[in-house]
Amino acid sequence: MEREIYTKTWMDEFREQGQPLIIAGPCSAETPEQVMTIAKQLPKQVKVFRAGIWKPRTRPGGFEGVGAIGLKWLQDVKRETGLKIAVEIATAQHVELALAHDVDVLWIGARTTVNPFAVQEIADRLEGTDKIVLVKNPVNPDLGLWLGGVERLINAGISKLGVIHRGFSTYEKTKYRNVPEWQIAIDLKTQLPNMPIFCDPSHITGDRNRILEVSQQALDMNYDGLMIETHNDPDKAWSDAAQQVTPMQLGEILSELKVRNQTDETEEFLSQINILRLQLDEMDTKILDILGKRMQIADQIGALKKVKNVAVFQQQRWILVLEKMLSEGVQKGLTKDFITAFYAAVHQESIQRQDKIINKIK
Repeated sequence: MEREIYTKTWMDEFREQGQPLIIAGPCSAETPEQVMTIAKQLPKQVKVFRAGIWKPRTRPGGFEGVGAIGLKWLQDVKRETGLKIAVEIATAQHVELALAHDVDVLWIGARTTVNPFAVQEIADRLEGTDKIVLVKNPVNPDLGLWLGGVERLINAGISKLGVIHRGFSTYEKTKYRNVPEWQIAIDLKTQLPNMPIFCDPSHITGDRNRILEVSQQALDMNYDGLMIETHNDPDKAWSDAAQQVTPMQLGEILSELKVRNQTDETEEFLSQINILRLQLDEMDTKILDILGKRMQIADQIGALKKVKNVAVFQQQRWILVLEKMLSEGVQKGLTKDFITAFYAAVHQESIQRQDKIINKIK
């Protein structure tokens, strides 16, 4: 990235050294009383109050937010509590209204991040402002789209930037509302090492009972902050009731979270971890060697299929291989998700290589 103008320094005024920045508040602003009640009950660790004003919905007819009137309610919260305020923006008009109401933090939602035209309109309108802008990952697991949204804001000269990891949609039934796909967030951190990253465990889990678990996972991976949906009466919330916690529950979650040290400079730790990492490096080299040999055998199978005019993909064989590996892998302490993902990648590479052999593709 050519214009790395962003830094983490904007976060210094919001949090204590080494502590995560906590953003909390209701999924949706519903009434002025509801907004103020929640804001006043939030634990002291919360520095930014969030509330949805405009709510994108998959299908028409659902609650789509109270609209611009809610911005006045947030102004009242800011005035009475001293909390910074944050809203989601999806259009240039939303930006105009948020700026007019002195909103401190604006975030671009997952449904908007997928649309480069919409992100560009927002970036153009934000050019020249000093607002904090956070970009949620796109709904689909596409690192390029996420990076692209950030880059458009960087090109607009926005220096107070951050990203929000809220998980990705999937057709598969999983324990998550939105599968975290942690590796995508890790890849983004690798490419943008100075970019503050937040976790939204509410949208990842869709279940208030799992907020603590996912929040801790994020902190264990050195995330900079958390955005947690909080409501004074979650079960009666107008949107996303199941994933919201009460202010008291939020306080309990925050008190249980453990912030890890970035490293340990003691000689004992460094010596032990270096030995273990050397062992991992040796094993990784052996794994690559074995995979290379495996692909050579796959090439031989491809050549044989070509001679006999046999289809590349053999579904029954794939099912048998996966079942066998799942059975053996679980016995070795590996998770089914890991085994499935790993062997799916290996199988896909084998299929592609055989297809090239059969069809003489370079």
